[in-house]
Formats: sequence, C-alpha cells, structure tokens
Amino acid sequence: MKDAFGGILNLFLISLFLIIVSGILALTVNYTKAFRMKNAVISAIEQYEGRGCFNSLNNTSCKEKVREEAARIGYHTTNISCPTVDGVKYTEMDGIYCYTEPAKSNGKKYYSVVTQVNIDIPIINRIMGLSFFQVHGDTRNIG
Repeated sequence: MKDAFGGILNLFLISLFLIIVSGILALTVNYTKAFRMKNAVISAIEQYEGRGCFNSLNNTSCKEKVREEAARIGYHTTNISCPTVDGVKYTEMDGIYCYTEPAKSNGKKYYSVVTQVNIDIPIINRIMGLSFFQVHGDTRNIG
C-alpha cells in the first residue's frame, strides 16, 4: 500500500510540474505576440505620422496595416482593458490596442501605445487581473 501512495504522489508532482512549465511557455509566447504587436502599431503610427490611425474611419491605410500585422502574428485579445496612467485615459482602437496622445514637446507630439497579453485562464484572470499583463510603448516625436 505504501508503494501505491508513492506512485500517486509522483504522478501528481510530475503533472503539476508539466502544468506549470506549459503555463510559463504559453505566457511567454503570448507576451512575445503582444510585444511584437506593440512594435507594429508604433511602426505604423510613425510611418503614417498618426494620420488615419485614430479616427473613426474603418478603412484607412494605417488601420489596415495594423490589422494585417495582427492577423499575421496571430495576435488577438478577448477583452482589452485600457488603463488610466497619471490621470490620462487610454482609448481603445478596434479591440487591438489602446493609445493616448499624452503631451507635446517642442511642437511635436508623441503617442503612447498599450497592447495586452491574452490569457484565457479564468483562475489567473480573477486572481491577477489582466492589466498586470500589458505592454507599454511610445512613438518617437511626430511633427
């Protein structure tokens, strides 16, 4: 009987280890996608100098470039939550990213972008919250 309990404990520990390692790998892959998406959004904003990236028109070149890149890397979020940082509220854009135009310096403006790591594990979502897993970035000055 003692050997049976030892075998069950070993199976439990091996299963727990595999679950933890799989979770870490999944988080790493999804974080990499969010980081690549942030870079793609910043690149598109800089390329188009912010024109057509934030208005309500649906088929602008900037928005299409961002959507194509999201599809290419397989980035999607189930429920993006835009943060408020230092009293500045970020605005959601097409459920892909959040942005804000926080300040102007020397007549040039820059945008801040936030993408979200997609985690669909209900227990983790309830305990940690999704805002913990967000990637922030800023564009260069756009004149």
